[in-house]
Amino acid sequence: MTQEDGELDSLVRKRIRALRLAQGWSLEELAARAKVSQSTLSRIENGRRRLALDQLVTLARALDTSLDQLVETATDDIVSSPMIDGAHGQLRWPIKAEPGMTVIRQRMTEPPPDNPARLRAHPGREWLVVLSGTAILLLGNRRLRIETNQAAEFPTMLPHAIGAEGGPCELLGIFDRDARRGHQRGEGTEGGRRPS
Repeated sequence: MTQEDGELDSLVRKRIRALRLAQGWSLEELAARAKVSQSTLSRIENGRRRLALDQLVTLARALDTSLDQLVETATDDIVSSPMIDGAHGQLRWPIKAEPGMTVIRQRMTEPPPDNPARLRAHPGREWLVVLSGTAILLLGNRRLRIETNQAAEFPTMLPHAIGAEGGPCELLGIFDRDARRGHQRGEGTEGGRRPS
């Protein structure tokens, strides 16, 4: 067994124990869910029994996770720096686990548009949280006030736009691939105001 194999073995055992404890389950409870003996589970967690693939699959199911997640080792690039879009006042971070998802931080200074024709719709979903200030989300025929630490999630097929109320606000938004594409096609809004 190489050092790398030994580290993975130890990591998987620690994950099994940590997931069991996070659920608030005793060895007996997880053993019953996984249909293994309590002593077998104890020896697996403590490294006194070899890890068998069939047992790992059974334990992953019992712990409500996947085998991939149970044995995942990729810890490279945990910290990432944003891509800076100075023209639109945005910082963007791709989400590595979901390649189509993007996180965007944006400062807004202008209110949402008065003209309903400026609302846009496109495929996708968007989630946003107001970090500071107050935002106004125009969504279809609705006008929603979103204050600091409040969040909104909506399908972007509804005509929408967002702006600041009573001064600048900062938003953190998560866009799926379709929503991000829709916004990239419609970029170039003026004065810190944007269709959402």
